[in-house]
Amino acid sequence: MIYNNYKNRNQGWTPGGRNVGTGKFRFSPKKPVRSFRDLEVYQKTLECSVLIDKDIIPALEKVKDTRVEELSKNAMSIPLYISEGHSLRFADFALALGYIEKALSGCNRMSVYLDQIKGKYGDKIKVDLVEDLINRYTLVRGKIFRLEQSWKKFLNQDKENKK
Repeated sequence: MIYNNYKNRNQGWTPGGRNVGTGKFRFSPKKPVRSFRDLEVYQKTLECSVLIDKDIIPALEKVKDTRVEELSKNAMSIPLYISEGHSLRFADFALALGYIEKALSGCNRMSVYLDQIKGKYGDKIKVDLVEDLINRYTLVRGKIFRLEQSWKKFLNQDKENKK
């Protein structure tokens, strides 16, 4: 997994598969999901947590912010919830959906934290990085929601096939 520089975020990170700046749509068949590591939402949220630990946390430590550990834990909790939910989806579907819901709320939580950091330390941190992370969490939240909907659809189809 490659962690892109946040300035190159539009390469492969656009809703609807649209190439930024070209106006053209690209076709790329979806890869089969063999493990949670194949899920785009896992990869993107892990990428965000790495950027936070690598770039945001050191800036917050310089200004002696007390929420450094909490921010890091919350950023890491989202990919953890996704991986746990993926593992449980066949054994305990309701619990798996609960983990996905926690990942959804985690994205909202991270957006709020980052908005506060931007407002409080806007002159001491990379504001463009914080804005980029907020946008990434907003986009991935929608993708996690669609993942949840597809799991529900798959479960309903599976129930109908067993009848």
